[in-house]
Amino acid sequence: MINVIASIQIKEGHLSDFVEIFKSNIPKVLEEKGCLEYVPTVDLPTGLPPQELNANVVTIIEKWNSLEDLMAHLSAPHMLAYQKKTKELVENMSVKVLEEV
Repeated sequence: MINVIASIQIKEGHLSDFVEIFKSNIPKVLEEKGCLEYVPTVDLPTGLPPQELNANVVTIIEKWNSLEDLMAHLSAPHMLAYQKKTKELVENMSVKVLEEV
């Protein structure tokens, strides 16, 4: 199983615009071969000392059956359209692709 954690820094004042576009794409992603989970999340203040909070970051939690399924997802037509719609809203992005041991 492949796990993906994508942290997307959204430009100030555009979080709700980004989330709306992202959520509208979720049903299409969940229909993709091998997609088990695809969820946008935001920081929850807990008071835990190591926690870093950022109100402009959306962290995407994904689970895929295989790396091949993930790679196909990245070039799916609805993902290319999503990237085009969100390009001007995103300031920075980092991705971790993890394999269960």
